[in-house]
Amino acid sequence: MVTRAISKKAIALSLVFFAEIFISLSERSMSLDIESGVAGNAVSHRLNNNISSYPQVAEAEQEIHEFLEKWDVVGASVAIAKNERLIYAKGFGYADREKGIEVEPRNLFRVASVSKLITAVAVMQLMEEGKLNLKDHVFGENGILDDPSFLNIRDPRVKDITIYHLLTHAAGWDKYSGDPVFMPYAIKREMDADLPIDLETTIRYTLSKRTLDFDPGSRSSYSNFGYAVLGKVIERLTRMDYENYVNSRVLNPIGIYDMHLGHAMPGKRYSNEVKYYSNSRYHTAYSSYEYRKKVPSYYGGNNLKVLGAAGAWIASPAELLKLLVHINGRNGKRDILNDTTLHQMTHTPPGFKPIGWVSTTYNGIWKRSGTLSGTSALMKKGRNGFSWVMVLNTSNDQGHEFTYEIDEMMSSFIDRVDQWPGHDLFHYNPPRPLYTYTKDGNNPY
Repeated sequence: MVTRAISKKAIALSLVFFAEIFISLSERSMSLDIESGVAGNAVSHRLNNNISSYPQVAEAEQEIHEFLEKWDVVGASVAIAKNERLIYAKGFGYADREKGIEVEPRNLFRVASVSKLITAVAVMQLMEEGKLNLKDHVFGENGILDDPSFLNIRDPRVKDITIYHLLTHAAGWDKYSGDPVFMPYAIKREMDADLPIDLETTIRYTLSKRTLDFDPGSRSSYSNFGYAVLGKVIERLTRMDYENYVNSRVLNPIGIYDMHLGHAMPGKRYSNEVKYYSNSRYHTAYSSYEYRKKVPSYYGGNNLKVLGAAGAWIASPAELLKLLVHINGRNGKRDILNDTTLHQMTHTPPGFKPIGWVSTTYNGIWKRSGTLSGTSALMKKGRNGFSWVMVLNTSNDQGHEFTYEIDEMMSSFIDRVDQWPGHDLFHYNPPRPLYTYTKDGNNPY
């Protein structure tokens, strides 16, 4: 009987041992299936606030606390890397104020237009693989999207639009003429369609009912619609769903397992996704899902399914930072794009927006911001080897300008810390749990 109990105990311990080996190695796996439940292996799920509660950082964190209080922000999350090592990942405030749930590194936030960088990386990777050329035309009989439903084109200049034009916001749609991804009621009327409007209907409306505001390639004007179309281009070229393709071919291979396209309605939140709030005077809007119904602007005011590749991703700062260290052109972690491609993304002609990024400078400071009702996000490759991400679950009337406030505060916070730890939380694994066995050798847990 004793031998049998010892045998069972040994088997149980062996199973635990090999399971932990699998978890520790899974971050480096290059072929994990996104449907196999690997979200728990995400670096963000292996962290908690206590791990980044360093004494040498505590005083500087007052900058963050004062910032959140000044702007009445409900919850925020921060991740910082130094020389491609994750040295800090911590949440502040509440993921759910009503339930008193505090933000932890594992919480997901809408990252709005940071999504464009994710989409741009996917497109540039396809280019490196020879699946597309940036000069390829997008619309018309000879375009990638040559669907019969997209051939009713009002402005013949549309057939000149290339993938490069979409990537650099130079396709011909001026942001001041109204971005189609935010015009569900106009599309409903013009296309005699029901809410919610889908992306295909949005594309058909834009091609058949509108003219371009400038010749493709002549200048840049920020376009969410252009990046939403790039999601459709990816689907056509890969014969895969956009989200599944990006996860399985771009994110999972570098150990990112808990990023998803988000949903507009609160009932479809992910279990570790934060609640959203707004301090804006425009905190209500007409629903994109139910005609003429007033809703909180952050829950139904925007159709995230249409926004898709342009602004619908949800992520934790730690995993976003993991993407950044794999596309930053530095010599530490393996970049998933070659140096020529990274240079092409960050060095566009004067007057044209960079590919994926919102701004890049001659001395290597790259930024990608995101703003949507209920959220603000900023990702930055900064000075002295520092890179960081901050996301908030509360929006205000400052809009895009608010990301400048985030940048100023975070730069001050980092500068106030004299000594950062030398470890790399990207490779952190929690200590083994203590296992208790019954008298017969079985582990009841």
